[in-house]
Amino acid sequence: MEDRIKRVYIPMTETGFYILFCLQEEMHGYNITQNVKKMTNGAVVISPGTMYGTLSKMEKDGLIAFVREEEKRKLYHITDLGRDILSIELQRIERLYRNSKGEWMA
Repeated sequence: MEDRIKRVYIPMTETGFYILFCLQEEMHGYNITQNVKKMTNGAVVISPGTMYGTLSKMEKDGLIAFVREEEKRKLYHITDLGRDILSIELQRIERLYRNSKGEWMA
C-alpha cells in the first residue's frame, strides 16, 4: 500500500468511513446515503455533492471499483485496497474506544 494513500485516508472522515463500510456490498450513491442515514439515526447525512465527489476520488485512488450501471445508477464495490484501509481505520477506532474506557491502564 502506498504511503500517500495512507496519508490521505487515515484517519478517515466519517463520510469516507461510511461509504467504504457500505460498499462491502455492491451499492450506488443514493443507496449508500439512505443506509448511512438509517445506521446513524439521521445523525450523518451525506449530501449528493459530497457523495459523488468522494466516490470519484475513491475510485481514482483504487479503494472502490465501478461494477455496473443499473437504471442510470452506477454501482460500486470495495476493492482489496479499500478493505485494507477500512481495516486499518476500524482498528484505529477500536483502539480509541478501548482507550476512552481506560482499558489501556489494565
